[in-house]
Amino acid sequence: MAKGDPKKPKGKVSAYVFFVQMCREEHKKKNPEVPVNFAEFSKKCSERWKTMSRKEKSKLDEMIKADKVRYHQEMKDSGPATGGKKKDPNAPKRPPSGFFLFCSEFRPEIKSTNPGISIGDVAKKLGEMWNNLNDSKKQPYITKAAKLKERYEEDCAEYKSKGKFDGAKGPAKVVRKRRRRRMNKKTVHLSPCEHLGERSN
Repeated sequence: MAKGDPKKPKGKVSAYVFFVQMCREEHKKKNPEVPVNFAEFSKKCSERWKTMSRKEKSKLDEMIKADKVRYHQEMKDSGPATGGKKKDPNAPKRPPSGFFLFCSEFRPEIKSTNPGISIGDVAKKLGEMWNNLNDSKKQPYITKAAKLKERYEEDCAEYKSKGKFDGAKGPAKVVRKRRRRRMNKKTVHLSPCEHLGERSN
């Protein structure tokens, strides 16, 4: 995908960025008529962030997870990136977590009931909805995710048993090793330099 491509998915949002967005929304609700001084606002956000406990910051974790779902979905929809190691399209796909399944189910509903809502706000709402669910309502998603994971592990075992490993362990490397062994047998009488030349090709 070309650099500067307008169709390129927006990068993953950090916990601090979500925190600043929440502070901005909070400020707008409390002081709708007061304009924001960016430098002063940024300084106050930074100071407040430093004094927050890990427990307070952990409330943003679900928002980060939801945004991660959004990012991976957009990357998938935008097509494969150019360059880099190619993945075997036949390899088993990693299963989603219970939270990811929940997001997939409710994201369309949030978008339809909130036209024009930003990606960050969708992630925020999904995180809040998940946090507000009791354990019994989360359980169906967690159970389904566990079953998908079990099936994924079975598929991986079958995939590997056929000798189809991803990346550097792929069949192509096995073929190269066999070819190299045959070349070594053929070049035993060559000089060391010639032998090295054969191996480097």
